[in-house]
Amino acid sequence: MTTPGWSRTRLKYVAKANSSTLPDDTDDDFEFTYVDISNVSQGTINTASHPIKFKDAPSRARRLAAPGDSVVSTVRTYLRAVATVPEIEGPLVFSTGFAVLHPREGVFPRYLSWYLQGDEFVSRIEANSTGVSYPAISANQLVALDLNLPPLDQQQQIADYLDRETAQIDTLIAEQQRLVEMLRGRRRAVVRTAVPEPGSAAIPTDKLGRRTKIGNGSTPRREETKFWEGGHIPWLNSAVVNQDRVTAAGQFVTDEAVAKCHLPMVPAGSLLVALTGQGKTRGTATILDIEATINQHMAYVTPEPGFWDAEYLMWCLTAAYNDLRAVSDENGSTKGALTCEDLKRFRVAHPPLDEQRRIAMYLAEQTSKIDALVAEAERFIELARERRAALITAAVTGQIDVRESVA
Repeated sequence: MTTPGWSRTRLKYVAKANSSTLPDDTDDDFEFTYVDISNVSQGTINTASHPIKFKDAPSRARRLAAPGDSVVSTVRTYLRAVATVPEIEGPLVFSTGFAVLHPREGVFPRYLSWYLQGDEFVSRIEANSTGVSYPAISANQLVALDLNLPPLDQQQQIADYLDRETAQIDTLIAEQQRLVEMLRGRRRAVVRTAVPEPGSAAIPTDKLGRRTKIGNGSTPRREETKFWEGGHIPWLNSAVVNQDRVTAAGQFVTDEAVAKCHLPMVPAGSLLVALTGQGKTRGTATILDIEATINQHMAYVTPEPGFWDAEYLMWCLTAAYNDLRAVSDENGSTKGALTCEDLKRFRVAHPPLDEQRRIAMYLAEQTSKIDALVAEAERFIELARERRAALITAAVTGQIDVRESVA
């Protein structure tokens, strides 16, 4: 349904797609700022990267864009990577994973960008994408989609309204994001303060591997159905270390896989530590609450009862996160990796068992309070983003009359 006074037209009639492209014979020394999919989120383009020369750029660096153009990700369309091209010094070149849309006469550039960010339009992009794990839409399919187009003066009014209203919401979101970072910093400080440092004269230190069992697992070949089909044994990958505790598995292997594929059965009460990973995963530890087996990118640490409290050890490794990352970076790989031997040699403070339990109980109580505040702030951010998205969609589809809001 079209709002009275508005027209319904196709995107290709209001914008030119990919009208300026770098040819293969571009001068090797031509320098520009390159923008990939990871640099664009809904409404925002990160142009902080250093300029790159054409000879050093990836082959997908082809889409030239001018300030005021809109860019729409045509791959992984669920990311909603849609934004307006900003003014920067020097040329700006986008990946071929984007459609660069240059507004034609009769359309206000900022209105077009806001319209393309609206849920109504993004949902139709997703609906017309093909592929499950990597959904994509061609530029021709994209510009064949239609859109609402109000008179030019109303387009500007809508754009001005959304600029103003979303800026207020974005300010609130930024404040809550700063609060989350502050709370997480406080959490790290609480853990580091409560856990005794190795080498303290008052508390003995021991190697982690002396009174624990440490090892890792493997990934059975996927093409061998006998290892997976009908499996009942929980099999975990390193993503689980980002959970507070591991209570369930999403994948299962068979008894034959355990017997033939170097798969240890890890008892409940063990720790799991990520050995690899470029994000925050590597060096992160968690507690395993179920019996399971694991892949090669993760180590298990099964403590000796009566000598180590598993919860205390988990907090020790959490406090030592930066040290574990440093150890992994020293191993010579450009990507960084921990080894089981690194963990066995790693030294931790060993207070009496009742003191370990007291420390673990104290940290569980203190961090749970902080985690509750983080969850509250993150929920606020989620609701604010939902409000922002709903506001954009309502304005560009005529559900609200922004003329009444013009100052």
